[in-house]
Amino acid sequence: MEILSSLSNVLIIILAVFAIFTLSRSIIIVGGREIAVLERRWFGKNMLPGRVIAMPGEIGVQARTKGPGMHFVFPFIYKARKINFIVIGENEVGLIESIDGNSIPAGKIFAHVVASHDSFQNGESFLMNGGEKGPQIEMLAPGYYRINSALFNVRNVPSVMIDKGQIGLVTAMDGEPINTGRLLAKKVDGHSNFESGELFLKNKGQKGPQSEMLLPGTYRINRDLFHVDIYDATVIPSGKVGLVTALDGKPLPESEYVAKSVEGHDNYQNVSMFLEAGGQRGPQFDVLKPGTYYINPLMFKVELDAVAVVERGQVAVVVSNVGDEPKLIKTMVEETAKRENEKPSTDEVIAVDRRHDVGIERYVVPKGFRGIQQEVAGPGIYYLNRRAFMAYIIDTTNITIDWDETGDTKFDPLKVISRDGFEISVAVKVIIRVRPDQAPYMVAKIGSIDNLIQHVIHPMIDSSFRNQASSTSAMNFLQDRQDEQKKAEERARLELEKYHVECVSVLICQIRLPQELMDTQTLKIIAQQQQAMYQDQQKAEQSRIATEKTRSEAELQKSLVEAEIGVKIAEQNKSKAIRFAEGEAEGIRIRAEGEAKGIKAKGEAEGTRILAIGEATAKAYELQNKAIGQQGVTAIEIAKQIATGNIKVTPDFLIQGENNVGGLLSGFLTKLIADKVNLPDTPKEVEGKG
Repeated sequence: MEILSSLSNVLIIILAVFAIFTLSRSIIIVGGREIAVLERRWFGKNMLPGRVIAMPGEIGVQARTKGPGMHFVFPFIYKARKINFIVIGENEVGLIESIDGNSIPAGKIFAHVVASHDSFQNGESFLMNGGEKGPQIEMLAPGYYRINSALFNVRNVPSVMIDKGQIGLVTAMDGEPINTGRLLAKKVDGHSNFESGELFLKNKGQKGPQSEMLLPGTYRINRDLFHVDIYDATVIPSGKVGLVTALDGKPLPESEYVAKSVEGHDNYQNVSMFLEAGGQRGPQFDVLKPGTYYINPLMFKVELDAVAVVERGQVAVVVSNVGDEPKLIKTMVEETAKRENEKPSTDEVIAVDRRHDVGIERYVVPKGFRGIQQEVAGPGIYYLNRRAFMAYIIDTTNITIDWDETGDTKFDPLKVISRDGFEISVAVKVIIRVRPDQAPYMVAKIGSIDNLIQHVIHPMIDSSFRNQASSTSAMNFLQDRQDEQKKAEERARLELEKYHVECVSVLICQIRLPQELMDTQTLKIIAQQQQAMYQDQQKAEQSRIATEKTRSEAELQKSLVEAEIGVKIAEQNKSKAIRFAEGEAEGIRIRAEGEAKGIKAKGEAEGTRILAIGEATAKAYELQNKAIGQQGVTAIEIAKQIATGNIKVTPDFLIQGENNVGGLLSGFLTKLIADKVNLPDTPKEVEGKG
């Protein structure tokens, strides 16, 4: 019994351990960021041939998974393997490749899209709905995904980021074939900048380089389905123009060099509109002005060219390579009149005939025709397409052409031979001008100003002066310089009118004769000058004799005139003296009468004054006498007289000494000296000894 009891205990323990072990294998605890991939090992059907992922009831790695939490499974039948969630970052996408599924149809690279697989998180639904093995079109956006890594391989790839000033060129790796003769795939709608590969293929998007581009921004694109190459945008700097060549489109007509202009392509930034509008491949008529353009370089090639600058004093003659073929101007006038049911006027016909008579080329045409345009371009900056239009810059100010010895001129002085065999060096200056309205005809006739100078003006001036010099002697050529210049100018004016150029003037700047001829001429001129000088001296002497005779007569004439004038002066002086004496006598008489009257009046006034003073003095003495007495009045008067100097109290000279004779003599001499020098009246004391 004990043995049985022990065996039963052991069995219970074994069963308990087995139960615990079985229970532990039956419970699967999956973390919050994990899933469990199941593998069925026993008791089930075999997978279909070619399958690697088992469906429900089949032995093998199961398509379904277990999410976070606790799950019960049959032990020994299923084996669970926990894996982390698939994480797609902020600027990433997840590219999917299915390990199992139906085969991709022949000719296709990517599996077609199936529904209801919940972003590849439901593997069973994916396989049951016909999901195909291989790279998938659909992608995973940023986020967390519970994806069975045994069924799907997930690659994290960066989103497509196009910076400012860049474009993204897209090449589709799957789709319909490009139409024959085309370089780029046609545009399809609805794919949202290639972010929806499903709609791109569903709408029959074509495999290969795409006509559409990606502009600056961030795009979630399946980079296995669409390869994106980043290029810089097309930048046209200031002072430049962009010449465009289309690499795809309708073929260019054989007779055309530049494609016709089409509308709606937004400066070649919309390839599909360009093609839909019938754009032609080859050099384009429209140009790109300065700026930044998002242009597909697989469709359009852009080359930079300088703008056409016409300065002041210039015009641009434009030669057009586009437009209708020109016809004879006369035919054009007749056809225009016929269309208007009229006859060309006589004036029009005469004007056309006159233009042909003066050599106007038929390729000078109105606007819209191919050829040299009648209308010129004035000063300014032009964004000119040099493939469609060629501009010839013509100066309309005076142009000077020199034949002299300076280093900056085109031609040396002209060497001509005179009739008497002397070589003459002639420095010439020719001034011409092209009127703006005549510039197109000048270009039609000769091509350019340089051609005109080299092939017309230089030969003409050289020939003209050679002909003129050969018809006269060297010295006459020098002396008749003005006439020779006039002849050359008249001929130049007539010749240049044929080329629609105005001759302003022809100037002879300098004429150099051989030195020996100049020496002979100098001696001859000196002799002639001396002879003329002697003749002039003889004439001068004769003139001097006549002058002296005339001068003598003139001098005598002067004396005679002076005598006559003297007589007249004497008579005038006589009359003057008589008149002066009479006036003086009358003046003396009048002054004497006046003085007498004055003396009389003065005497009467003086008497009256003395009488008044005497009466006043007497009255004063009388009053004083009464007051102080007679003696007092006398003393006062004596003092007044002494004070005024009327009475001298001291002598003028005081003589002292023992000998009176010496003192008297000294006093006498002193008195004489004092009278001579007017000494002041102060007493002088003279001392002397006898």
